Amino acid sequence: MKEGWEMMRLDEVCTFINGKAYNKSELLERGKYPVLRVGNFFTKNHWYYSDLELPEDKYCDKGNLLYAWSASFGPKIWTGEKVIYHYHIWKVVPDYKLITKEFLFLLLDWDTEKIKKDQGTGTTMMHVGKGSMDARVVPIPPLPEQQRIVAILDKAFEAIGKAKSNAEQNLKNARELFESYLQGVFENKGEDWEEKTLGELAIFRNGMNFTKSSKGEKINIVGVKDFQKSFWVPFETLETVTLDGKLNDLDLLKQGDILAVRSNGNPQLIGRTLLASEVIGKISHSGFTIRIRLNTKSIDPIYLCNYLKISKTRKILVDGGNGVGIKSLNQGSLSALNIPFPKSLKDQQNIVQKLETMSAETKKLEGIYQQKLADLEELKKSILQKAFSGELTSPEGAEYV
Repeated sequence: MKEGWEMMRLDEVCTFINGKAYNKSELLERGKYPVLRVGNFFTKNHWYYSDLELPEDKYCDKGNLLYAWSASFGPKIWTGEKVIYHYHIWKVVPDYKLITKEFLFLLLDWDTEKIKKDQGTGTTMMHVGKGSMDARVVPIPPLPEQQRIVAILDKAFEAIGKAKSNAEQNLKNARELFESYLQGVFENKGEDWEEKTLGELAIFRNGMNFTKSSKGEKINIVGVKDFQKSFWVPFETLETVTLDGKLNDLDLLKQGDILAVRSNGNPQLIGRTLLASEVIGKISHSGFTIRIRLNTKSIDPIYLCNYLKISKTRKILVDGGNGVGIKSLNQGSLSALNIPFPKSLKDQQNIVQKLETMSAETKKLEGIYQQKLADLEELKKSILQKAFSGELTSPEGAEYV
């Protein structure tokens, strides 16, 4: 260890203060005080509120250091206004005679993965006990050295942040370029194009309903989780479920079938589509999806699936969903959807080939930018490792920029 550094227990340099544990009935949709929970610790998800008046140490305010210790893990310096913090979050109060808040934040950030590995417990939801956190031994340099390390890391991470922002924007641009190209293909219709409703081109069938207590035939099934951003049905990763009784042949999936998300709590998932390639074995789809099966050979299923994926079409399908809590797409909305297409199947297939070429180029670009983001994350970890091993020597941090 570097001269002047000490190995110390965390409870020697800071205090972890438990948040407030709530019953469900005490959390409100609207109330006097926002409640910061693990669910919105790293994101801006739905807030709950409370009307309870609590001791001051159960609130956190702008600038406080917090640590999520259950389900989500890691430190955060709170930048919002005054809130109540939930039981699964600690407020971390440094002993400023021994450690700065900024250094402690970076130390906890660096150590989080090791904390989970060494001291995480639980199967359904991992958590870390306060006692084991208090007893965790970490390297603590003198205060001037802490300030030097923080200054170097701030500069290095600012540069990494800018590089990540650029890579994320490039990734977004690549995806938007393909979407723009896709949209343009279907909007620049030729004279030999025609337009029909989907109901004139296909028949629809809702998926299978089943429960955990069902006792019947076992089959592989396509569920909402299988859609993601795929184009083809991911047969190799489908879930096996048990039905009530036997599968009706009418519910078997066939090559060329298109599946769409019919019902979901997230309306933006409504209308997502997958196309079935060659189907081997008995495979069906869940009741949260709807099957589109072409009853004509005048339109190519790959062409149709591409058209169903453009943002303009998705918006029509999402807006056509009914329901308040859970949006649902009905067969009527699908049936009324207008589909433009060249009369020639060859022209449709030429369009598909161009789209596949463009998609492959886009995916190649996405891979480059995603790798760049992964490399930047690894660089950050490497710099943190050097910092807390006493090996960060550059006074300017220039080698990391």
